[in-house]
Amino acid sequence: MCGIVGYVGKRDATEVLLTGLGRLEYRGYDSAGIAVNTGNQLEVHKWAGKLSVLREHLNGEAPRGRLGLGHTRWATHGRPNDANAHPHATEDGRIVIIHNGIIENYLALKKRLVEAGHHFRSETDSEVFAHLIEDSFAALDGQPVAVRLEQAVRLALREVQGAYSLVVAHADWEGIVAARTVSPLVLGLGDGENFLASDVPALLPYTREVIFLEDGDMAVLTANDVRLSRVTGEPVQRASTRIDWTAEDAEKGGFPHFMLKEIFEQPVTINNTLAGRLADDDGEVNLDLNLDASSLESVTFLAMGTANIAGMYGAWLVESLARIPARAELAAEYRYRDPVATPSSLAVIVSQSGESVDTLEGLREAKRKGARTLGIINAKGSSITRETDDTLYIHCGPEIGVASTKAFTSMLTAEALLAVWLGRRRGALSAAHARRILFDLRRLPRTVESVLETRPAIAALAAEFMAARDYLFLGRGVNVATAYEGALKMKEISYIHAEAYPTSEMKHGPIALIDESMPVVVIATESSLYDKTVSNIQEVKARGGVVIAVVSNGDERVRALADRVIEVPRVHELVSPIVNVVALQLLAYETARLLGCDVDQPRNLAKSVTVE
Repeated sequence: MCGIVGYVGKRDATEVLLTGLGRLEYRGYDSAGIAVNTGNQLEVHKWAGKLSVLREHLNGEAPRGRLGLGHTRWATHGRPNDANAHPHATEDGRIVIIHNGIIENYLALKKRLVEAGHHFRSETDSEVFAHLIEDSFAALDGQPVAVRLEQAVRLALREVQGAYSLVVAHADWEGIVAARTVSPLVLGLGDGENFLASDVPALLPYTREVIFLEDGDMAVLTANDVRLSRVTGEPVQRASTRIDWTAEDAEKGGFPHFMLKEIFEQPVTINNTLAGRLADDDGEVNLDLNLDASSLESVTFLAMGTANIAGMYGAWLVESLARIPARAELAAEYRYRDPVATPSSLAVIVSQSGESVDTLEGLREAKRKGARTLGIINAKGSSITRETDDTLYIHCGPEIGVASTKAFTSMLTAEALLAVWLGRRRGALSAAHARRILFDLRRLPRTVESVLETRPAIAALAAEFMAARDYLFLGRGVNVATAYEGALKMKEISYIHAEAYPTSEMKHGPIALIDESMPVVVIATESSLYDKTVSNIQEVKARGGVVIAVVSNGDERVRALADRVIEVPRVHELVSPIVNVVALQLLAYETARLLGCDVDQPRNLAKSVTVE
C-alpha cells in the first residue's frame, strides 16, 4: 500500500517527487526515498521515517535532474529502516526499481539469485526485481537501452507471482518503464512531460488528464510519449480520464488536520452524494443502474474496515426497506470460505479507494460464483469500478486522513439511496414511507452542520475523559453500526482500547467490564427500540458505569440517567446513523488531539490496503 511517484519532463524532478510523495504519505510513512537521473547516474537518497526526514537530509543537497522516481513505504517484508527503504538499485547503480505489493515467490527467487552470485542489501521482497531485471538486461546486450530495459522488465515479470506496481529507470536513458497487477498505478499526461503515481492526488498540481492502468498493463514513459502494452507484449490502448478534483481539494484549507477538515466537509460531500438522485415528491430515487431489482434473492455487502461497517448499515436498510435477505461480510473472509452466490445474488462492494486488494479479491470471488456486482466507490477509474457490473459513486473527493470520515458518511448516504431504490422497484416500500426517509436525507447537509456546531461541547467532553484507557460503545438496531464505527475511530487515532457491541448483547458478557473508570458511549437517539436502550442504560448505571449518551434534541428521560449527553437533531431512525456518527468522529478526533496523537497518520495504518 506504499506510495509511488514518477516523473520525466522539463521540471526539477526532485521537487515533483517530493510534492507528489507529500500527497501520498497517507499510503505509508515508514520510510521515503527518491532516485533522480542527474545526467550520468541515478542518485538515490532514502531514509527511514516520515517524508520530513528525507526532506531534512536533502536540504541544500537535493539532486537535480529531469527524471526521477519516488516512494513512501508501508512495510511488509523487512522492518522500516534505511536499507529496506525504496528505491532499490543494482550493485552498479545503473538500474533502480520501486515496487508496491508483495512477491509471493520471492524466497525461491532470492535463493536462486544468491546462488548465482547476487548480493542482496535489504530484507525486502522488492529487491528481487532489481536483480532479475539486471540479469535479463545484461543478456540483451547489443540493443538500445530503452529496448533492453523494457524487455528485461517483461522477462522479470514472467517469473514473479503476486501483486505489484513496478517502476524502473536506467541511468543511460531518460524514460521510465512501469507495470501493474493488483496494486494501483495511474499515469498523468502533460505537455512535454509525463507522470505516474499510485493515486490521483499526487498528480493534481500538474495535470488532471490521467490513464488508469489495468491489471497486466505495462507503460513506457518519456517526456513526449506514453506507450501502453500488456506485460505479454501486445499493444493496448486505454482511454484517458479527466479528473474533476482540484489540487486545493487535497489541501488542509486552514484546518490543523486533514481529518478535521474532512469531518467539516461532510455537509458538502453528503450533498454531493445526493445531488441529482432524489426525485421531487414521489418517493423515488434516480440511480443509473442496469439492475433488475425484482430478480434479486440476496444481497451481500463486501468490504473491509470502515467500509465494512458501512456495509452493516447498508444490509440493515436493504433488508428493512427492500425485504431482501441481506448481510455484510469481510471481503477477505468471504473469498476463502467457498461462499454461496448465484445470478440472483447481488454483491455490493464498498470501498473509498476502489483499490483495497482484499476487497477486490472478494469482488472477484463473487463474480466467479455468478453474482451480479455493484460498487459503492469514491475513486473514479479505480480497479473495483472497472470490474463491477454497476457503480454508484459517492462523489466525496479525495480523502487524505487515514481514518475515514467523509467517505464513511457518503457511503451510508449512498446505501440509503440504494435501499430506497430497491424497495420502490420491488414494491416493498410505499411511496409515503419512502418520502419520509427522503425528506430527512434531503435535510442531511444542514442536519450535519448542526452536529458540527457542537464541537466545543464535545471537545470539553473529550478533555474530561482523555485519561480513560478503555471505552465501550453500545448501539441498538440500525445504530449497531454506529457503535462499531465510534469504537473504531477512537482506537484508530487515539490508541485508546475501545470495544463495540449491540446494546442487547451487553448483559451476555461485556457487562463484566463495566466499572467507574470506563466510559460507556450509548447511542440512544429516538428509535423503535428506545425503551429497550433506556433499560440498558439503567443496567450500566446499576454497575457503577459512566454513561455518555448520544440523544435526540430535547430528550430529558435519558439526560436524567446519563452522566453526560451529546445532543443531535431528530431524524428518521433509518437516517440517524449518518447524523450520530459525526458526533463520535468529533469525540475521537478531540480525544486524539488532546493526547498529542498523529491524527492524520495513525501508527501502523495506511489509507488503502493494497497487499493482503
